[in-house]
Parts: sequence; structure tokens; C-alpha cells
Amino acid sequence: MSETRSNQLEVTREKMIKCAIEKGILNNETIKLSEELDQLLNDFQYTDMSDTETKIEG
Repeated sequence: MSETRSNQLEVTREKMIKCAIEKGILNNETIKLSEELDQLLNDFQYTDMSDTETKIEG
């Protein structure tokens, strides 16, 4: 995982946790951050799988 992507995931996760603690897990901002984190994780997983397939084929 690239350092930038790793940092982005960690920062978003920390924001989501802080928001959930301060505003609750059903708060719209918390949900938005959770969805953003989900998308980042999905993008990472897709990229990681593509990299693995390239290594296997190559």
C-alpha cells in the first residue's frame, strides 16, 4: 500500500471515529465518513487485486 493511500485511510478512519464519539454513529457526517472510508478500502482492494494478477501473469 502506498504511503499516501495508507495515510488517507488512517486519517479518514480517525475522523470517522472522532465524529462517531462526538456526534453519534447515526449522525449524517459519521455516516458520510464511513461511506468514504468504505470507498477508499474498496479502491485499495481492487488496486491490490489488480497488482496481484499482474504479478501472477507476468
